[in-house]
Order: sequence, then C-alpha cells, then structure tokens
Amino acid sequence: MTAQPLTTEPTTGPTASAPHVEDTLRALVARLTLTRKVRLLTGSTAWRLHALEEIGLRTVTLSDGPAGVRGTSEDPTETSVLLPAPTALAATWDLHLAARTGRLFAGEARRHGVDMVLAPQVNIQRTPVAGRHFECYSEDPLLTSAVSGSLVGAMQDAGVAACLKHFVANDSETDRTQYLAVVDERTLREVYLAPFEHAVREVGVWSLMAAYNQVDDGVLAAPATEHTHLLRDVLKEEWGFDGVVVSDWLAAQRTVESATGGLDLVMPGPGGPWEDALVRAVETGDVDEAVVDDKVLRLLRLAVRVGALPAVDAGEPAPEVDAALPRELAARATVVLRDDDARLPFAPSAVRRVALLGPNAVDPYVQGGGSAHVRPDRVVGPAEGLRSALPDAEVAVLRGGDNRRYAPALDLARCTDPRTGAPGIRISLVDGQGREITGDVHPTWDGWWRDLPDDVHDVLLEAVVALPEPGVHHLELGTVGRWAFEVDGRPVGQGTRTVGAEVVLDSSINQPPGCTADVDGGRRVHLSATVQSVRNEGYGNQARAALRHRLPGQDADAEIAAAVEAAQAADLVVVVVGTTEEVESEGWDRDSLALPGRQDDLVAAVLDAAPDAVVVVNAGAPVLLPWLHRARTVLWTWLPGQDGGHALADVLLGAVEPSGRLPWTLPASAADVPVPHALPQHGVVRYAEGVHVGYREWERRGTAPAAPFGHGLGWTTWRYDGLAAAAELGPDGTVELTVTVTNIGPRAGREVVQVYLEPPAADPAELPERPVRWLAGFAVVDADAGRQVTTTVRVPARALQVWDVAAGRWTTPPGTYRLRIGRSIRDLRLDDEVTVPSADTEEVPLS
Repeated sequence: MTAQPLTTEPTTGPTASAPHVEDTLRALVARLTLTRKVRLLTGSTAWRLHALEEIGLRTVTLSDGPAGVRGTSEDPTETSVLLPAPTALAATWDLHLAARTGRLFAGEARRHGVDMVLAPQVNIQRTPVAGRHFECYSEDPLLTSAVSGSLVGAMQDAGVAACLKHFVANDSETDRTQYLAVVDERTLREVYLAPFEHAVREVGVWSLMAAYNQVDDGVLAAPATEHTHLLRDVLKEEWGFDGVVVSDWLAAQRTVESATGGLDLVMPGPGGPWEDALVRAVETGDVDEAVVDDKVLRLLRLAVRVGALPAVDAGEPAPEVDAALPRELAARATVVLRDDDARLPFAPSAVRRVALLGPNAVDPYVQGGGSAHVRPDRVVGPAEGLRSALPDAEVAVLRGGDNRRYAPALDLARCTDPRTGAPGIRISLVDGQGREITGDVHPTWDGWWRDLPDDVHDVLLEAVVALPEPGVHHLELGTVGRWAFEVDGRPVGQGTRTVGAEVVLDSSINQPPGCTADVDGGRRVHLSATVQSVRNEGYGNQARAALRHRLPGQDADAEIAAAVEAAQAADLVVVVVGTTEEVESEGWDRDSLALPGRQDDLVAAVLDAAPDAVVVVNAGAPVLLPWLHRARTVLWTWLPGQDGGHALADVLLGAVEPSGRLPWTLPASAADVPVPHALPQHGVVRYAEGVHVGYREWERRGTAPAAPFGHGLGWTTWRYDGLAAAAELGPDGTVELTVTVTNIGPRAGREVVQVYLEPPAADPAELPERPVRWLAGFAVVDADAGRQVTTTVRVPARALQVWDVAAGRWTTPPGTYRLRIGRSIRDLRLDDEVTVPSADTEEVPLS
C-alpha cells in the first residue's frame, strides 16, 4: 500500500546559479561588443540560437514538445517517442508519473540534440471548444500547477530546459495573434498566472514563452511580448524569475517596445524586429545598453544550465528513455465514465470473438494537430493491441461510417508521371515568369516541400491517377496562398490571395480546406496542381499541397448496419469513437462539441443490438455523448499516443487499473457550457466569468454535467472511512488532512483523494466573492483488495488566499472554511473545518 500526497519539491530554484558562476557570466558579457551581444538575442534559425566561439558558447537548440520532443525537423526520417496528450497526464493526478514524464522528455531531448523543450503548456482550459485544449492540463489552476511543476522539475534536474507557455491568457485560437484578452487583475492572479507563478517560485523554471495575444490586466493593455507590467514588474521583479523570456514564433513585432518590455529572445531567426534595429535603438538612446546586458546574462545563464557553456559548467547527463511509460501512462490516464458491467475487466480466456467498431478503431487519433505533432516510429492502434492481447480470439474490425470532413491522402501507387509514365508524381519548381527551374518524379509525397530556394515562385504537381473502381471518386487539393487545380485540363478552382510568413501561425496549413473534383471511375485522369511558395521568414520557404482522394463506397447507413451485424455475433463489442486532427488542433477553435459524422448514430444502433458494448471515447477535449446514460461501460482514452492500442487492451483485460479522473467538466449539453465559444468580439475576449472558470461556474449555477470535474470509477470500489484528526491551520498558512480510505472492491486499485474548500459564510460586502468550492489538494493512493490506507493531503496556503487588488498582495480572508473530501467535485464523502482567526498582514509562501 502506498500513498502519494500533493507535493512538488523545488529542484532548481529561480536563482540556482552559484555566485562565482554569476560573476563569470557578467565578466563574459562585459567582454562583448554591442553588436555581438545583440546578435545572441535573435535565433540563428527557426530552432537554433547563435554560437559564440570567443566565449566558448555553443549553439542552444530548441524543439516543440508538448507530447513528445520533435527535434529540429531537419531530418525527414527523424522519429520521436509519442506520449499521450498533456491532458491525459493531468487525468492521472499522479505527480510521480509526471516526474517520469519529465525525465523521458529530458532523455528524448538529449537523443535529438535538444537543449530546451517548448513545453509544458499551462494555459487554463477556459472553454472546451479551444483548439489547443488537449495540449493544456486542466481547467483548474492547482491541478495544472502541480502536474506541470513536477514534470518541469524532473526535466530540468536532467539538464534540459523547460519553456513554460504561453504567458498569458492565450486560451483560444481564433485571431490569436490579434485579440486583446481583458482579464481583471484578481482573476489573472488567482487563475491564469497561478501555474506560471508556481513554476517560477516553487520549481525554478528556466524559460517562459510570451504569447501572441494582447493582454489588458487592468494595469496595462499591451501585446504579451511587450507587457512591462507582467514581464518586468510581476515576472522578473516580484517573482524573481532569472531565466529567459522567449517570444512565440513571429510574435515580436516592434523593436523598442519589446526590448524594454521584458522580452529576452526573439524567435525564429534570422530576421525579426531586433538584430540591426536593436543596435541602432541602443546607439540612439531609445534602449539602454544595460537592458541588452541583462538579456545576454539571462541567455548565458540558460546556456550554463543546459551545458552549452562548458567553460563555466557542464550539463547533467540525461536519463535513459523510459520505454514502458507511454503505454503505462495511457492506461493509467483512462477514465472509466460508466461501469455497470460486472464482467469488466474481461478474462482473456472468456473472449473468443471481438467486434471492434467505429472510425477511431480503424484510424485512431493519437495526437493533436499543430506544434504538438511529432513523427512516432510506430503507432499501436486498437486492433493491434487487442489482437496482441487476445491471440486466440477472432477480431473483426469495421468502421461503421466516416468521421472526416476531408478525404484521405491520395495513394501515390495509383499515380504515374504524365511525361514518362514512371510511378509517382512529377514535382516541378517554377520561377516568377512561369519557367520550370527543375522537375523530378517522386514515388512518395507528404504534402510539403520545405526549404525551397528563393527563386522558386510556385510548385507544380502533375500525375495521371488510375481510378479503376466504378462510381464517383472525389479528388481534392488542400493548400494555402495562390493555387490552381485542374483535372484533365479542366479548371476546378483557384485562389489568388498571396500569403506570407503569417501563414505558419495558422495551423489550417496542416489541414487546409479542400477544393474537390468529382470524377467517374473506371478510367485514368490527369491531375495538375500549382501552389505558391510561401516565404516564411525564419521557417524557410515552403509549399503545401495536400492531395486527397475518397473512393466510391458504402454509405453511412450500410456501414452502420454491417457494424451492428458484427456486434450481434461477438462476445466482446468495443466501439471506438472520437475526434480527428480536423477537429482538435492548434490554429483554430471548434465550432461544435458534437462527435463528427454519424458516430452518435453508430453507438445508438450498436447499443440497441449489444447493450453490453464497451464504448471508448478517443478525444482530447470534451465532446457531447447523448447516449452516455444508455451505455453500461464508457471509457475515455484521450489522445493516447503511440501505445494507445496496447493500453486499451491492458485496461479492458485488467492488466492495468484505469485510474484516470477528469481534469475538466464533461458537459451534457452545449447550452450548459459556461464559456460556449472562443470568438473575439470586436477584437476583444472578455473573461467575464472572473474566477468562476470551468467547474467553479458549474457549481455556481448548480447545473448537472454529464460527468463532473474529478470523476472516474476504475475497476474497484472505495469507502471513505474518516479523518484521523481535525484539520488545523499551520503557522505557514497550510492545512494538513489525514484521510483513511478502504478498497472494498474485488481487486487492487488506485484512488485519487480530492479535497475541496468552501469559503466562510459572510456578507458579500465584507468578504470578496469566491467560488462555491474549489480544488485545494489531492493525493493518489494504492491499495490491494480489502486493504485500508491512510494518506496526508496538504492544502497549500495559497488555496485559502485571494489577491487583494487595492493592497497589491495576497491575503487570507478570516472565517471558518469548510473542507470537503471525496472522489469528485460532486461526490463528497467527508467534511471538516478550519478557522482563520483574522486577515493576515504579510504574504505567505505559495506552499
């Protein structure tokens, strides 16, 4: 029996460099000319910083990494370990797993030659329609802080820098480079800044990323890359952050304002608003050279920490990659939403015929779109996972209807060069006068041409496509910028708008809308597509041409009928439904919470025929489940990463306890969602709900969700026995609770003990408005069947505090606070109280 309390021990404090190292670094800065110093403050490429041999500084390499360390993408064959999406990690509520994840990130970073990973993303899940919801951790600031802080500490212990993003109020994607987030100061402090403050003051994070959007915090309205109040006054002076503030890619636009506003590093490079312009600004007196010196000192301090300045210090050796973690994490993160089937988990010997149904059973969605995307060296889907675990069973796999808006990628095995007849497609580079510079036949094509020469104006793709199947074929071109699409010499469509570097900020470049040509089958057609070479500044010149093809086939009703027939003949029915990269991605927000396509109809039809069917939801963010009350078993498996199929089998067959708990609220109706959209109004996003974000607003309204924050059942049952002693307020403002629980179910299990606070009853005029209740602490415990375990849950002082705007400090309102202990925000088993005698007069620590 083990117990895991909520603790995140500081590992690398915000002033981790020894005094003699600081003296050495200042001496190095003093040796450099202004031009050399400024050169260090913009990237040399999209992913690398400048080296400086004269002081022994090698390049520092950065990489995207919310769910895996991608590397620099310079090698098209480069692969990475693909972990479950960050929200899945938060769903474990397990700080030890978070630390193991941090160590895996460090090992992967070193394997790829990376010094800084652009992760974790600790923006709060303010609305379920946010496009990058899956990249974040939770709608709760304490859970976000604890899990991300554990990951950051472990990563940096191994000498790899974390870059916490996006600072701050970057909680939706629509017009994300332009909108003004209006957040009152108290809400910003208590909710949206909380994970950043925890990472800086308690963990010692080495880097933060300034966001694209503008922020109005009641003190200043300015772009996040220029926000002197947040970057200088709060982050660097009040919190003591001594690391590097890096711009989001292409976010920094102005020279003097960003340089004096607190930004330290402009990315990507070369180019951007600094370089020669910043040198001139110093020479004219618009920027003090001491401001530049501070930025260079921070950059050299980072270099020491990651081992890029070995003359001063050496980086720590990274751990070996934990190969078992992706599978274990995906299984542990699985949330059992419903469990009314006594057969679960299944005994492998009892399963002879499996019907594996649903579009996500055929094509699982394992990772989100945008900068979170990596190229795994393998992906185990549900079919492979179940067949591996059940070698003697027959596993029938049927899609049950399509859930995609766009057609699948064109199979180049159908294609030949129209000039020579060679297999593949012809790709020609064309100059501004329409002349072909070069051309060649390619047997494979991933939809991108990167690092194009500057004289390339367009890219021309040509192929003769064999369509032997009778019926209507849909051929699509998806691209951005100028384009023209022809089939058999007939124009299908064109786009005339030229785009530039801003296109990389919009992930529709990854899944661009398609122009479709419908063609009768039984013949060959000549396809021709001309697309723009986009100048992407530090990203290099690129062209995008997604060639897509949908075959003639059964309609959705016929596919659903075939799935129902298979379900009737099986003794284990698993229906896997969910989202796709068309739905959840960086670059756009969702316009609906409904499952795409006819998936709800599929589930309803299968449940009519096989009421014991296990329904698996493969999605990163909330979706509506209108059939939830009918299903006996429902599992939420997130975006499960490379080993999702093995993890699903482990859960269904009882090899691993599915101990996930929801880190957000699952709505029953779109009409109930507190923040139903992420659309700026006249360029402004107003955080009108204040501190009542996520489940806090559900509690204030009293609305019943489909599943509440913190919910998760697992394969066993828990009894909450009581508290060992009354809660007391410690001298440091913390509260400790000792909770005893018993596993009264049939098998070993894991429980997440959750503690919520309720504010003192008082006249609203006397005390600030507070949520009905909010998460204040938690602990993860393991116990065998029939065994009792006792754990201590620590409630940090900050959980009781509010930000006093007038006084500009944290205070603890007096009164009697009620402590509610249980399994979710709506399943509370034990009560206690703690009394704060009078308002404090000094700020107390975060923990």
